[in-house]
Amino acid sequence: MFSTKLEVRYCETDRMGVVHHSRYFPWFEVARTEFFKQGGMSYDEVEKRGVMFPLVDCYCKFIEGAQYGDTVKIEVELEELGVAKCRFNYRVIRCSDGALLANGYTTHGFTNLSFKPINIKKVCPDIYEMLYKLCGEFD
Repeated sequence: MFSTKLEVRYCETDRMGVVHHSRYFPWFEVARTEFFKQGGMSYDEVEKRGVMFPLVDCYCKFIEGAQYGDTVKIEVELEELGVAKCRFNYRVIRCSDGALLANGYTTHGFTNLSFKPINIKKVCPDIYEMLYKLCGEFD
């Protein structure tokens, strides 16, 4: 499992002083983007090759609230890789005490730039291979 850390910014909190639920999905994206970079290819490079990863499903379970100034670790793993879609799992953990704050997933389809579904293994086998290698690399 790959992880990256973020410090909670004041603008991410709500009136109750906890991180607003809408901020977790951007945190998932930060972790996923860094995960891709560790594989040797950025989202930008993938898109320049004509491949998009549109979001088709997402979920987040909120367990405990993070607060301004907390440092959180976002863990990400590529749980499922098919030729038409993939699914990433996430865990948000407060670094100071190891508390699990949230967990969730995002599912992404593989499309061309016109958002027509593609078989990633046939259209861009090197991208598929990079993703395949990332499936268990950080455990």
